[in-house]
Amino acid sequence: MTQQQSVQDALGERSGFQIWWRMLRPHTLTASFVPVWIGTAAASMDTSIHIGLFLAMLIASMLIQAATNMFNEYYDFVKGLDTEESVGIGGTIVRDGIPPSQVRNLAFIFYGIAILLGVYICMETTFWIAVIGIVSMLFGYLYTGGPYPIAYTPFGELFSGFFMGTVIIGISFFIQTGHVTSEIVWLSIPAAILIGAIMLSNNIRDLEGDQENGRKTIAILVGRYKAIRVLALFFLTALILPVIFISLGMMPIWGLLTWLSGIKAYKAYQTFKQNNTPLEMMPAMKFTAQTNTIFGILFGLSFVLEHLTNWLI
Repeated sequence: MTQQQSVQDALGERSGFQIWWRMLRPHTLTASFVPVWIGTAAASMDTSIHIGLFLAMLIASMLIQAATNMFNEYYDFVKGLDTEESVGIGGTIVRDGIPPSQVRNLAFIFYGIAILLGVYICMETTFWIAVIGIVSMLFGYLYTGGPYPIAYTPFGELFSGFFMGTVIIGISFFIQTGHVTSEIVWLSIPAAILIGAIMLSNNIRDLEGDQENGRKTIAILVGRYKAIRVLALFFLTALILPVIFISLGMMPIWGLLTWLSGIKAYKAYQTFKQNNTPLEMMPAMKFTAQTNTIFGILFGLSFVLEHLTNWLI
């Protein structure tokens, strides 16, 4: 059995449609679903929800996330960072033999569809949304593309959290209500932190390979063990903030449900502490993504439950 086959077997990779599905890195798409859900759910406290705008925003965000993943795969291959033994990637190019240009072109097609959805959103709201959307897509491309990729710097977690968290939540809230409040900006912070946690967990897993290739991520700068502590701090901060929001009257008491996500956060932390190889740390990546998903769904659900409770009363 070749090294390539052993990696494929260990990761459970299959051929056929699975190749194209893996290229999207579906476990990361929750990072685009959650912010749209939170922004829309929070807006439900102020207005009735426009389903068409919600779906357009959701699909556009997921397409941009998927395209960003494909640009990541393409440029990491071009720069020689991905090999047949690399884990945490789709493996579409290095293990499945899909032409790199095909991966890149599909990413641009996804961007094109997202732009069309953005035009619909702008026609229903304001064309200022287009400016924000273009900037977001540009940073999605520059995350691993361009001469100075953001992913190779200590600012990857910050930029991904801001654009995929705060910006998308703000837009999702705005297209439903017609305005943005300081409260929705504050409420976006936990989601932004957990999206940054997904990026940080990825960098912890890939620390050695990234270091060899000249990256300067947070995980590399502080070292593996301190990076795991930083990840734990991300989790704790995200869990504590809803309690503060509830005490300030910014969030309903239902927000305490978000603490259920702490189970997955603890599993992620323990898995990183107890394992050293990228393959062994893959479950920790899964737990981190699940933390984001569970937290985000429950965070948004708290507003929906409050709205329903008020309606029933």
